[in-house]
Amino acid sequence: MYKIGAVGERDAIIAFLALGIEIRPVETKEEAMAAIDGMAREGYGIIFLTETIAKDVTETIDRYKNSMLPAIILIPSSKGNLGIGLSRIRDNVEKAIGVDILTKKEG
Repeated sequence: MYKIGAVGERDAIIAFLALGIEIRPVETKEEAMAAIDGMAREGYGIIFLTETIAKDVTETIDRYKNSMLPAIILIPSSKGNLGIGLSRIRDNVEKAIGVDILTKKEG
């Protein structure tokens, strides 16, 4: 069974503790990269990552993009939603089925 972790601002990920998920609060890009890489080495299957941190560590996220594990799932931070997570999901769905079915069409 794989472990699940969360990386981001403390106030955004603290609730994960109630679910038994390990958290790694970070404040800098370097701390975030080290936390993600460390969790990957430790065999985490899923890493939840706040969007505000994700925007600064795209190279690290991309390194794991084509790997089976860990799956890096972007979540909104306590400051709100930047839309990065939904954009990544939309891109993956479009790549998988050839059409964007998640964008609402006007008209």
